[in-house]
Amino acid sequence: MSRIGKAPVSIPKGVKAAVSGGALTVEGPLGKLEHTVHPSVAIAFDSAANVLTVTRDGDGRLARSIHGLTRALAANMVEGVSKGFEKKLEIVGVGYLAAIQKNMLQLRVGFANELQVTIPPELSVTCPDQTHITIKGIDKQLVGQFAAEVRSLRKPEPYKGKGIRYENEQVRRKAGKAVTK
Repeated sequence: MSRIGKAPVSIPKGVKAAVSGGALTVEGPLGKLEHTVHPSVAIAFDSAANVLTVTRDGDGRLARSIHGLTRALAANMVEGVSKGFEKKLEIVGVGYLAAIQKNMLQLRVGFANELQVTIPPELSVTCPDQTHITIKGIDKQLVGQFAAEVRSLRKPEPYKGKGIRYENEQVRRKAGKAVTK
């Protein structure tokens, strides 16, 4: 039995959960999320205990793998609508900066042209200063995906460490040519 899958997901106050026809809907103070559950697992909401439980119909390889995944997705949905998710990026490099104009994130990261990234409407992106970007949203996957896309525009390079990185990310540095002499 999956250790993650068999743990119930507790629903905090202010969050409503509903299961209907193989679809889980979670609504909270920050928004509403929906997820269609795979047919090899079933999800049930106990309103008396205020918990979600995930069960599987068999012990097949697919059912076992989907069991823990479904429980983790449900837990992330509950956390997202109650607290939200946040990723922070920092920009390192001389002349590298970020700014927000309407629904576009503008990045100057050492290329001849300024990079422009469209911000998804479900996310809230802010720049507290020119070298930091904060991405907030209720969908964990969407927040992580957008942060990864922005980071991939100019990954930190190993010699000087310049580029876009996650906050507190350790960049592995190389010594360069001068060490060999």
